[in-house]
Amino acid sequence: MIYCPRVKRIGILISGRGSNMVALADAAHDGRIPGAEIALVISNIETAAGLERARERGIETVFLSHQGKTREEHDRAMAQELRRRDVELICLAGYMRLLSSWFIREFETRILNIHPSLLPAFPGLNAQKQALDYGVKLTGCTVHMVDEELDHGPIVKQAVVSVLPDDTVESLAARILIEEHRIYPEAVALLVSGKYKIEGRRIVEC
Repeated sequence: MIYCPRVKRIGILISGRGSNMVALADAAHDGRIPGAEIALVISNIETAAGLERARERGIETVFLSHQGKTREEHDRAMAQELRRRDVELICLAGYMRLLSSWFIREFETRILNIHPSLLPAFPGLNAQKQALDYGVKLTGCTVHMVDEELDHGPIVKQAVVSVLPDDTVESLAARILIEEHRIYPEAVALLVSGKYKIEGRRIVEC
């Protein structure tokens, strides 16, 4: 059983449009993540639409190319930027690179990810297509702490989405995304509050 410290300054890693980043930023601004602020948004893609969306909200942004660097070299550069701004919690929001073991150990229990399935079902890429191909009736999304295994760490929150008979990958993904935008801020608010503990593979609210 581990009790974790309160976190306030949040860094968000993105690679694309940043819709979950926007959901977190708006929730912090609206007071739905009490006591938190988005200190920094980092992208490995210079043209990521989420960078401009962050700037529109007055959030500092940094572009750090991963080209020509090892995974750990790139992650060390990100860590330097995050530490420079005293970031205490890191949220992955459509960040399309695996993190190095070094980075995960450096920020242990302080990295969150959201995945569009009910983990441990359908980890990795194209989770919505995996769900349709498998024929499940229910899927959803999961917020979890990041560890050194893919889509594996302790689960913070999940939301269930029904799979409809006429669903396409796009229609299913759109409904899952609505739930992602709801539960990610809730999960971050719980960690910011400090009123939780880690019991095995579960995050339990105190």
